[in-house]
Amino acid sequence: MARWTILDEVGFVPQPEKGLPVLMIRSPGQSVPPFADIQRQQDRVTGPRIGAVQYLNTRPLIYGLSGELIYDLPSRLADRLAGGDLDVALIPTIELFQGLAGNGAAGGQRGYRIISRACIACRGPVMSVRLFFRTRPERVRTIAVDEGSRTSVAVCRILLAKRFGLSPSLETLPLNETIDQTSADAVLLIGDRAIGPTGGGFQAVWDLGDEWFRSTGLPFVFAVWAARPGVDADKLGRLLDAARDRGEANLAAIAAAEAAGHGLTVPQCLDYLRENLHYDLGPLERRALQLFYREACQLGLAPSSRDLAGAFVSPASLAPGSA
Repeated sequence: MARWTILDEVGFVPQPEKGLPVLMIRSPGQSVPPFADIQRQQDRVTGPRIGAVQYLNTRPLIYGLSGELIYDLPSRLADRLAGGDLDVALIPTIELFQGLAGNGAAGGQRGYRIISRACIACRGPVMSVRLFFRTRPERVRTIAVDEGSRTSVAVCRILLAKRFGLSPSLETLPLNETIDQTSADAVLLIGDRAIGPTGGGFQAVWDLGDEWFRSTGLPFVFAVWAARPGVDADKLGRLLDAARDRGEANLAAIAAAEAAGHGLTVPQCLDYLRENLHYDLGPLERRALQLFYREACQLGLAPSSRDLAGAFVSPASLAPGSA
């Protein structure tokens, strides 16, 4: 299995960011833009400031939007959205919870709004987020985790707490270290390291997308399009929905264009995009978001008393429970 490269504005970065399955879109020979180029890119944008990441799993959501996007890392996108530098950004769901309005804020106007039905989600195995156990799951006391994997860590902690009443201590596994370089009872890997060979000796391996689905009967949502207050939600929502529709209609073309750059065959790439991920924030996904938020709050992983239901904006098709 090939190695996926994670990049930021200064070069190669030894850490994945904020819980998305980390598969980077990069054509062979493509260089990394320095920070000044990213800033110039933002300065050239005359329409809505749309922030996105250049990961393989986001490619179907941004199909045809390349001239309208500002690329950055997930954590920086969340910071820039909070700071008003972006109008809308594709951010991890654990970051969404941080920016929601408090209960009682009319229409969620003081917090983030979810303005599109497009999302990154799974309904079963996600392939790129896995927990490797060296001991029986109910005996785990320590977990080594990929740097920056906050959403995945939250799911891991929720599942272990619900099933076994466990609250293991966490330690970081840097990307320049292998799974054999930690003595933790379990190791949480995302992206490349979760998909590639890891050796043997594990008593159990959980695909966290699949384990969440088995436990809840619901999908898991990794990222959504969140907008700051005051932007034209209807116009931006239509733009982003249309991009997702184009991407879904062209998954085969995306796989054909991206597979070689990631060391995958076209069928492997297409299978990942088509079978392990889906891209519609439907009623079940909205229920899953509500559940993830409640469970995260119970463990102190997200701020309580936030209005997630109020973050869904008009039209009514985005309201929780709608068809």
